[in-house]
Amino acid sequence: MLRANSEDAVGLAQFAVEVDGIALGRFTTCDGLQAEYSFEDVMEGGNNGFVYRLPGRIKYQNVKLSRPLSAETTKSATWFSSFANGRKKRGTAKVTVIGADLKPLGSWVLSSVFPARWTGPSFSAETNGVAKETLELAYHGFAWQAGS
Repeated sequence: MLRANSEDAVGLAQFAVEVDGIALGRFTTCDGLQAEYSFEDVMEGGNNGFVYRLPGRIKYQNVKLSRPLSAETTKSATWFSSFANGRKKRGTAKVTVIGADLKPLGSWVLSSVFPARWTGPSFSAETNGVAKETLELAYHGFAWQAGS
């Protein structure tokens, strides 16, 4: 487990992403890795002292990965487009945290991954911003693998 005050704390990190063994490259931001249980409140007749809170379904937020446009953009755009014909199925993704020393710190393995959205850059002659792409992944669950 990574802790903010540990030697493993991530400073300048990158996120190497692969899906079913296909490397999509490294991303500079990873956002939205989140899971949340819904709860059902159950009231027992005659017991006014409390309400039972029973856990229900788990909901996973989409993961958003961003990076500046590069030669690797072709990899993510091609993978995203491969789902358009309906023949491609959900797979397994691995998001590996690469520390400032370029060593892997660990990985999140996302199950039943499907590309939810790909967003290309917005261009404007009025700004000097970096052209970025964003890949958004929907998934059904995750597990942490230390040091992979």
